[in-house]
Amino acid sequence: MLQLRHSVVPSSPHEGRSAAGPAGPSHVCAQVVVRANRSQRTQAVAVRESSASSRQSLVDTASSNALVGLDWAKQRSGSWQGEDSSHDSLTGQHLAGLRAINAHQAQLWSDIRTEAKLDAETEPLLASFLHTNILAHPSLGKALSHLLASKMQSRTLLGTQLMRLIFDAYQDDSSILEAGMADMEAAKERDPACDKYTQCILYFKGFQAIQCQRIAHWLWKKDRKMLAVALQSRVSEVLHVDIHPAAQLGSGVLIDHATGVVIGETAVVGNNVSMLHHVTLGGSGTGKGIRHPTIGDGALLGAGVSVLGPIRVGAGCKVGAGSVVVKELPDYCVAVGVPARIIKQLQVKREPSIDMDQCDDFILDYVI
Repeated sequence: MLQLRHSVVPSSPHEGRSAAGPAGPSHVCAQVVVRANRSQRTQAVAVRESSASSRQSLVDTASSNALVGLDWAKQRSGSWQGEDSSHDSLTGQHLAGLRAINAHQAQLWSDIRTEAKLDAETEPLLASFLHTNILAHPSLGKALSHLLASKMQSRTLLGTQLMRLIFDAYQDDSSILEAGMADMEAAKERDPACDKYTQCILYFKGFQAIQCQRIAHWLWKKDRKMLAVALQSRVSEVLHVDIHPAAQLGSGVLIDHATGVVIGETAVVGNNVSMLHHVTLGGSGTGKGIRHPTIGDGALLGAGVSVLGPIRVGAGCKVGAGSVVVKELPDYCVAVGVPARIIKQLQVKREPSIDMDQCDDFILDYVI
C-alpha cells in the first residue's frame, strides 16, 4: 500500500526545502510515482516467478505422469527395446478397435449435427429445441445425457443430477454408448418411417427407453438397485415401456412403436433383435432363479407377442403377431398361433429382424 508523506529527509540542510518550509506538492507527487513504479516492478517480478514456478510444476507433473505411464506400459507389455510379446499385438488390436469406434462415433455425431442444422433452417419453430438438445453439445454422449435427463426428470430425479449420472455411466463403460449407436443404426436401417438419426434420437420412445434401461442396468450392476428401479419406474410412467434394470439387452435392438412392451428381470435379448409394441417377455413361477425367456440374435417378435417362462427363442426366429410362445423354438424357424406352433423351418439362415417382414412365411396354402 502506498503511503503519502508530506515531508522527506533531505541529504543536505538546504535540499528539498523552500521558503514555505517542507517539500512542495510537486516533489511529493514525484516520490509517489517512483514508489508506485517500484511497487509495480516488484509485483511483475513476483508474477513472473509464480508463472515460472507453475510452469515447472506442470512440467514435473507431466514428466511424472509420463514415467508412470511408461512403467505401466512396461509392466503390461512385458517387453523392452524390441523384445517380442504376444500382448503387444493384442494391445495394438485393442487400440485399433478403439480408434475405429471413435471414428465411427465422430462421423455419426457429425451426421446428426448436420441433420439438426438443416432441420433448424427448414423449420424455425424447432430451432431452439434442436439447439438445446443437439447443437449445443460437443459430443453424442453429452447430447444423449441431456436429452434423456430432460425426459426423465421429476421432483425426485432432478434433471441436472440425472444428466451427470448418465454421462458418468458413459464415461465408466464405453460399451453403453457403443450399443446405443448400434440401436440408432438399427432404427435407421430397419424402420422405413425413420428418415434421419435426429428423428430416432428426439422422437422414438423405443430408442429412448432402451438407452434409459442401459443406464439402469449399469446402476444395477453397481449395486445401486434402488436408484435403478426408480429410473425404471420413471421410464414406465413417461414412455409406457417397462424393462427391468436386471434384464440383459444386446446391441442393435429395435423396439418399434414400443407402447406396452414389458421385459422381465431375468430376460436376455440378443443382438440385432427387433420387436414391436405390446411384446411381453414374461416370467413364470415365484422362484428367484431364471424365470424369463432368452431371445436369440436376429429374432423378430411381431406386435403383441408374449413369450412366457424360462424358454429360448432361437436365433433368426420369426414369431407372428399375437402369438403366445410357451415352448422353446429352434433356430431359424417361423412360429405363429396360441399357443405358437412351428409352421416353417427356414432353409436360408437369415435374420428376419433385418427385413422386418410381418407377413411372409406366415401364410400357408389353403384349399377352401
